[in-house]
This record gives sequence, C-alpha cells and structure tokens, in this order.
Amino acid sequence: MQLSDTDFQRLKQAKQLLENPGLAAKITDAIGKPIEHGFALLPKTVSNGIGKITQMALTKAVDAALFTLKDASYTQSSDKWHKLGVALSGGVGGFFGLSALAIELPISTTIMLRSIADIARSEGEQLSDLATKMACIEVFAFGGESLDDDQAETGYFAVRTVLANSIAESAQYVATKGFSKEAAPMMVKIVTIVAERFGVQVTQKIAAQAVPAIGAAGGAIINTLFIDHFQDMARGHFVVRGLERKYGEQQIRECYEAIQ
Repeated sequence: MQLSDTDFQRLKQAKQLLENPGLAAKITDAIGKPIEHGFALLPKTVSNGIGKITQMALTKAVDAALFTLKDASYTQSSDKWHKLGVALSGGVGGFFGLSALAIELPISTTIMLRSIADIARSEGEQLSDLATKMACIEVFAFGGESLDDDQAETGYFAVRTVLANSIAESAQYVATKGFSKEAAPMMVKIVTIVAERFGVQVTQKIAAQAVPAIGAAGGAIINTLFIDHFQDMARGHFVVRGLERKYGEQQIRECYEAIQ
C-alpha cells in the first residue's frame, strides 16, 4: 500500500525532527557563547559523575512516571504544561548551581518522561502496552551519540537497531515476570543502555549551566530547550511507529531513508 500524501508529509516532518535535533546549537544560541566554553568549566567531579547521575535520574523517572500514566482518548498532548514544569525545575537548578544536579535532573527527567508518554498517547499509542512503555524509554536515546558510536550508528533507525535486541529481551522477560523484583535486572539493562546516550544531552545541558551568570533564568531557558528536544524526538518517533502500524515497518523504513 502506497503512502497517502498526508502520511508522506507526516513521515517527512518526523524525519526532520529526528535527524536534526540541534540541541547543542540551540543552547549555544541561548547562552550567547559556544557550548565548548561550558565544557571547559565543568569540574572533573561533575564530569566523571554524569553517567551515574543520568542513570539514576532515568531509573527514578521510569518508576515515578511511566507506569503511573493511564490510557485515555486525548487528542492533544500537554506539551506546554510539561515545559513549564521542567522550566521551573531548571530555574531552581540554575539558582543553586551544579550542586543541585542530583536533585534537579531526576525531577526534570520524570516530567520529560511523562511528556513523552503523553505524546505517545496523543499519537494513538496504548500506554498499557509494554511495547509502548519501552518505546517511551527509547526516546531518550535519540539525538545523542554514545562513546562507542561511529557515523553509521547515529541515525534514527540505526539507533533503534542497536537497541532492538535489548528492548525485545527486556520486554519478553517483563511480560513473563511482570514488573517484579525478578524483572528488575532486565529493566536496569535497558535503562543503562539508553542512559549512555541520554548522558550526551545531559552533559550539554550541564555544560551550559556551568557558564557564569546563567542563574535561575538561564537554567529555566536551558531546561525548556532540553525538554523541547525530547518532545521533538518523541513526536517524530511515535509518528513513525503509527505509520509502521498502518503500512508495515519495512515500507516505512524504506520511505524514510529515501527522503532527502
């Protein structure tokens, strides 16, 4: 079945979102200085601890947000309300500085994951479906490279391919055991893999907040850009998944990769 003109345009817009995240560039525009300036100002203790803090934040977000949302027939997601919540937490983080990271990041990540799930729901996903829950976690892996990536592993479908086996294994295990202590190690596994990529954007965010005189207002702006990035990733991801359900995964991938 050939894609309708409307669906082709939706796929084209989804690819534009997914393949052109530009978070670092947006942050650079916001702080008025190259983001590399912020990297140089990060204390080594912070740089070395980002991976651990990122994984902790994502784990807490999964526990607090993803499995508490219910299915509903909403036609639109509440993007602005979620942006406001993240902006407020960013303002607090900006006021207290990098010392507040371990408190602020889990809060921001939880709000962002709720926003991602809300977007999934607005695109016709069923939040009670385990595959949807896994797809929500997957969003944090998009738009950021891991340390082991080469150029061929940074595109949207390339990242999905890298994550596919781990997600399928985790989903099968959780489906059998339920969300019990026995299934916890499998959830930790997928969260660890996603957190490695999520850490790229977290590092960019923290580097921007390390720039002198950012303060509470700057922290709010940076966090708004931060959630905006993942809302874009979520919108593109769940549009693609919706089209895959309609036309088949192979056809959508071929069309997606043919779009210039």
